[in-house]
Amino acid sequence: MSTPTPVAELSYPAALAELEAILDRLEHDEPDVDRVADDVARATELIAHCRSRISAARIKVDQVVAGLAPPTADAVDPDDPDEPDDPDETDETDR
Repeated sequence: MSTPTPVAELSYPAALAELEAILDRLEHDEPDVDRVADDVARATELIAHCRSRISAARIKVDQVVAGLAPPTADAVDPDDPDEPDDPDETDETDR
């Protein structure tokens, strides 16, 4: 048996495919007592890796979606020189 690829180097699809193969082997094959413990340990690592990848993707999606949100009416851009520092402060020409 060849040495498996380190889990950290696997893409999400590759990790998921390996996890599904382990699950299939445990469900349908005659269990190899010598291999079951190794399979379960590897499956645990793969699950943690997949969860980590999903969490990272969720954070990226949340950041992208947050960037799409329209500005609120009371939002003040401190870098805009035309906007007063105090929203209640108005220029005499605004009256």
